[in-house]
Amino acid sequence: MFDKAGKLLYLVADEQVKNSDIDLAQIVDLAIRGGVDIVQYRNKIDSYDDFVSKARIIRDICYKYSVPFVINDNLEVALALQADGLHVGQGDMPLPEVRKRFSGILGYSVKTPDQAVYGQENSADYLGAGTVFSTASKADAGYAIGTEGLKSIVEVSTVPVFAIGGINLSNVAEVVATGVKGIAVISAITLQDNPFLAARDLKHAMNMDFK
Repeated sequence: MFDKAGKLLYLVADEQVKNSDIDLAQIVDLAIRGGVDIVQYRNKIDSYDDFVSKARIIRDICYKYSVPFVINDNLEVALALQADGLHVGQGDMPLPEVRKRFSGILGYSVKTPDQAVYGQENSADYLGAGTVFSTASKADAGYAIGTEGLKSIVEVSTVPVFAIGGINLSNVAEVVATGVKGIAVISAITLQDNPFLAARDLKHAMNMDFK
C-alpha cells in the first residue's frame, strides 16, 4: 500500500471521537470516498465481542473500496477479523512478540528517533510519529514533538512515516514538508459535519505541492 503515488491520508476511526450526528461506519464510507487511503479502527470502550462486531462493519466498508483495514492495539481482534494491519504503541505487546503471531502490516507509534530505529529493526512496516501538535483526540498522546521532532524521525527511518496529532488544513503543508509518507488524522475528519469534504480537502492540500 505504501507504493501508491503521492502522500497518503490515514484515518483513525475512533468510537470515542466522532460527530454524534453521524454513524462511525458512515463517516468511514464518506471519508474513503473523499480520499482516505488507509483506515485504522480504534475502540477503547467496548467488550471483545462488541469490538469485533463493530470492527467487522468498518472492515467490510474498507474491503468494498479496496482500502487497507488496520486494528488499533488489539492483536486478538486483528487475528479474528483477518485484518490487513495492526498498529501498536509503546505500552503494548513488544514488537517481536506481535510479529510472531501477526504476519500482516505492522505499525508502531514513536516519539523519538531511537524508538523509530527500534521499530524498523523489529519488523514494523511503518511508523506513526507524534503527537506532532497538541491534540485532545487521544488522552494518552503525551507531549507534542513538533515538526522538528517529526523531521528527526523521518531522517533516521527506513520505513514509511505517518505524522499524527493535531494535524488539519492550517498546518498540513508544514507537516508534509518534513518528508513523511502521509498524515494520520482523527478529529480533522471524524468531528466534521461533512467527512467527505474534510477528507477531500486534506488530501488535496497535502498533495498540492508534493506530488
